[in-house]
Amino acid sequence: MGLLGWIFIGFVAGFVARVVVRPGRSYGCLGTIALGLAGSIVGGTVGNLLTNDGLDLAVSGMVGSILGAIGILAFLRITGRTDGTAHRPLR
Repeated sequence: MGLLGWIFIGFVAGFVARVVVRPGRSYGCLGTIALGLAGSIVGGTVGNLLTNDGLDLAVSGMVGSILGAIGILAFLRITGRTDGTAHRPLR
């Protein structure tokens, strides 16, 4: 698959994940694509673990990308890191 295919899958997966989870902030086009691509890696790796293929980093198809991106956004929302930072602000 060419670069444009990966960009398209990343955008669609990231967009669907953002609609489902509602992260509370806007990521823009590049952030949405990055979210979808990261979701693809997470989804593929979790898929490998579930099918006893070992802990190999792998990419997945559209469904795995969407599920991985939803998992990433859900994790960020649960931990309170919806603003993209790795720490919580002091109050």
